[in-house]
Amino acid sequence: MLDELKRYVGLIDGPNCERCLRMLDEHQQRFEEAWGSSHNHQAWAGGYLGHVVEVMRLACTLHIAMGTIRPLPFTMQDALLVLFLHDLEKPWKQDLTDRTKDARHRFRLAMIAQYGIELTDEQDNALQYVEGEGDDYRSNRRVMNELAAFCHMCDVASARIWHDQPKR
Repeated sequence: MLDELKRYVGLIDGPNCERCLRMLDEHQQRFEEAWGSSHNHQAWAGGYLGHVVEVMRLACTLHIAMGTIRPLPFTMQDALLVLFLHDLEKPWKQDLTDRTKDARHRFRLAMIAQYGIELTDEQDNALQYVEGEGDDYRSNRRVMNELAAFCHMCDVASARIWHDQPKR
């Protein structure tokens, strides 16, 4: 699984690729042992890695398929970066004292800053809303951008349709 994840990360554009690969190398054991969630999806040791690989696999497949219908306003590499980072706190979950959604997002942002990973405004929005808009939803304006919606689709498919895959 780790080799497959490294292949997907290798598709990310520019210096972010090297920075994400360095993070993977420095924390390989955490990435390999983390659970995808406590109960709802990929809830076993190694489930996190399976979930991240699966959302990236989905992103590649869906980006190509949807692009045949209509051009997408973001690249596959944009989606791969966001999806690699979207649950980044999970390998450190046992170390977190505050596990609220905001605290988990702050942790992700701190790790992103620590590794010098640079996000565009679109990627930042997608990282914020990959799990949905929640309380930020507004009926009079869009909160979640197109990249966020695409990443959300990939995350939901893995976490809710194939929640028990890929079991080892």
